[in-house]
Amino acid sequence: MKASALPAGCLADLRVIDASNFLAAPSISMHLGDLGAEIVKLERPGSGDELRAWGSARDGVGLYAKVINRNKRSVCADLRTPLGQETARRLVRNADLIVENYRPGTMEKWGLGYDALREINPRIVMLRVTGYGQSGPSSQKPGFGTALEGYAGAAYISGDPDRPPMLPAFGLADSSSGLMGALLGLAAVHEARRSGKGQVVDLALYETMFAMLGPFVVDYDQHGRVQERSGSRLPWVAPRNVYATRDGGYVSLSASSDRSFQRLCEALDLPDLPADPRFMTNRDRVANVEALDAALQAAMLGFDRAALIAHLEAADAVVAPVNSVADILQDTHIVARGNVIEVDDPVLGPMRMQAPAGRMSRTPQAVRHTGASVGEHTREVLIGELGFSEDELRAAGLGGDWS
Repeated sequence: MKASALPAGCLADLRVIDASNFLAAPSISMHLGDLGAEIVKLERPGSGDELRAWGSARDGVGLYAKVINRNKRSVCADLRTPLGQETARRLVRNADLIVENYRPGTMEKWGLGYDALREINPRIVMLRVTGYGQSGPSSQKPGFGTALEGYAGAAYISGDPDRPPMLPAFGLADSSSGLMGALLGLAAVHEARRSGKGQVVDLALYETMFAMLGPFVVDYDQHGRVQERSGSRLPWVAPRNVYATRDGGYVSLSASSDRSFQRLCEALDLPDLPADPRFMTNRDRVANVEALDAALQAAMLGFDRAALIAHLEAADAVVAPVNSVADILQDTHIVARGNVIEVDDPVLGPMRMQAPAGRMSRTPQAVRHTGASVGEHTREVLIGELGFSEDELRAAGLGGDWS
């Protein structure tokens, strides 16, 4: 379906200024844009958001930025300059939310702090994303997601027991903060529409991930227990692991309840395991997980991966293949659900990417266009909407030919 024929999303009346760089904060506006919000992304003339230089490129065009900047208009605005600052101020007049991720005090130095912006628009919500937050003794430290994945405790508990701590193979701190930031930003805008007053939303990169890390704080508080690395196992449920199959594949599997464990054992022809005192309850299984996993792994090595999955699914056991991205793009269920979409890019042509998560029956999420070129919409926004003149843009060195 062409972008012009897509129905308006449920956030079609939300106006967002994305004054951020890199991954976490731009992910916030990406999620809001998928839901229909109008996003204006402010980028430095020339290089644009530094995310454009991340990851692989095709014909000199960064591919990751095509995803993270989708559904956004790109406007050149150097916030260090008077023109860039005035651009932000004029945009704020009719905006609901501004997202920024500069070090605390930077926006204030540029005359764009919350107190200045709310004088222009009392309902503006300012969502501030930093490594350590706007307050506290570490607030002035620089912070990227990788460092914060260690700081929050995620790396310490990730990996095998006899190996060093392991960082996730994707931007976990950034991506989780993108989701949490979208939630907090929407909550603040909802309240502002009721009260007529905006506010500051202060989100530190480590906080969302820290909150997601399960019961490790309460376990330490109540038992003095420090969660250590346990590979793919979890310290509170067993079995839960990745298991090898005869043909060199892997499956991910858990059996959290006693009944699901019984079904798994029946399917693997291990009828005595559920009655074994070491494995009768979940806590018993956690305490004896090495012996449990050894028995399960030995049984699963008698199957090729596809045959094992079919066999276990027939017994109503919970199992799934450990997929590569190549596997995922051929998976019939993922294809049927539309989890991978193809979007036509004006520079690179058709490209596939992950679709927005979840489904809305009446106001569906949509990717109307891929990430724009740097400054593609500068003329459209600065002259057509904000009232700047050609002379003002030329005087600031922005006299190029923009779309």
